[in-house]
Amino acid sequence: MEMKISRNQLFISLFLFCSLLVYSQPKRIITLGGAITETVVDLGFEKQIVAVDVTSEYPNDIKKLPKVSKSRSVSAEGLMAFRPDLIIAPHGDVPYGVIQSLKGAGIKFVAIKQEYSVKGALQFIREVGVALGVKEKGNKLALETGQRINKALETVKLSKKKPKVLFIYARGTGTMTVAGKGSNMDAIIALAGGRNAIQEFNRYKTYSTEALVNANPDVLFLFDFGMESLGGSSGLLKMPGVGYTNAGKNKRIAAMDGPLMINFSTRLDQAILALHKEFLKVK
Repeated sequence: MEMKISRNQLFISLFLFCSLLVYSQPKRIITLGGAITETVVDLGFEKQIVAVDVTSEYPNDIKKLPKVSKSRSVSAEGLMAFRPDLIIAPHGDVPYGVIQSLKGAGIKFVAIKQEYSVKGALQFIREVGVALGVKEKGNKLALETGQRINKALETVKLSKKKPKVLFIYARGTGTMTVAGKGSNMDAIIALAGGRNAIQEFNRYKTYSTEALVNANPDVLFLFDFGMESLGGSSGLLKMPGVGYTNAGKNKRIAAMDGPLMINFSTRLDQAILALHKEFLKVK
């Protein structure tokens, strides 16, 4: 027996489906991580973000939102105070006990692992879309981002220059580390057409004058706030050993927007092109 569905029944079914879809999407979101915050905004949920962490600085309106903590650490009580129905955080950043407390209170918690590569950036966008209940929108944004990244990489390929680059993370002269293999800065340097000057170790290690001189980079790469903490370019050039390097001799210093450089999400193409532009200045 053939079952017929009237137009009214079809309309009611579609209405209920759309209502359920809207209802399932979060209304009060906390984002812990600059890349997560930017991606949530690009997926159209900026107005639903009620609080962020200290690393979330883009876009500008995000700076006006309450911070869940003064440092990178968070507490269950501090998060619950904002009455969120969804919290998205980088994998491994929130302690297990805090996560269990949040789930016990009926708050959805999603941890997303970020891989520092083009493939990882696109997967990151998709996973944020899934967490927000807008999988298809996430897929579309990932596709559009991938197309922009490919164009940026084509621009990088046009240059024959491949400068040796040393990334220094600075918070004043007393707190300095350099990026080795497998780090996020190692990845962005390669994508922008450079070579990481440090190949002896993985991740980050404490900065030393000896390591700087031995690496002999063509470019010294810092975040803009790191440069400021050292007293600007003049302060950096006066540091021991800098004058012995190619970068010091030629005054080749790239002070970049930190949140942009570590994004590895929807603005990865912009990060690649901005850093590549600095590399082109090397003689």
